[in-house]
Amino acid sequence: MKRVVIFASGSGTNAENLIKFFQNNDNASVIQVLTNNPYAKVLERCKILKVSALSFNRVAFSKSNDVLNILKASQPDLIVLAGFLWKFPEFILNEFKNKVINIHPALLPKYGGKGMYGMHVHNAVVANKETETGITVHFVNENYDEGAIIFQTKCEVLPTDSAEDVAAKIHELEMAHFPIVVETLLK
Repeated sequence: MKRVVIFASGSGTNAENLIKFFQNNDNASVIQVLTNNPYAKVLERCKILKVSALSFNRVAFSKSNDVLNILKASQPDLIVLAGFLWKFPEFILNEFKNKVINIHPALLPKYGGKGMYGMHVHNAVVANKETETGITVHFVNENYDEGAIIFQTKCEVLPTDSAEDVAAKIHELEMAHFPIVVETLLK
């Protein structure tokens, strides 16, 4: 059985979607969720779904081996960033080479980089009058949103769309495609 660990920072809709997708899967399971936000709604979702969840601070993540040791003990086959906002430390990436992926709410390389997440991305897409946007699943490297692209899919942006409309379209793409991309990577 393949083991998945998810990192999230906020509400956890992608984490919940992945947990539910793999709940009755014979090949893979979400074994743990880690968050940098002790008040993140993802913690409540995990409690309801009976998945181990822990929060950590910046020192535990990037200045010590605390999070690294948790990961080593969990032995994940894949680490999935699902709305996780901190840059991943190189020493963790080196320990889990080609095993850390992220989902980004735009068609990278457009609208990537530090500070480009969530509504910041959707506002920029609308402000720049883009005619399409989408999601990108990519490997994580030492730079924000610059790892090798694994998967992209698009949706239309209408001239009348607000940033909230774009966010809703992106959310639909994430719910439909992210679990399948993760499952494919685990095979």
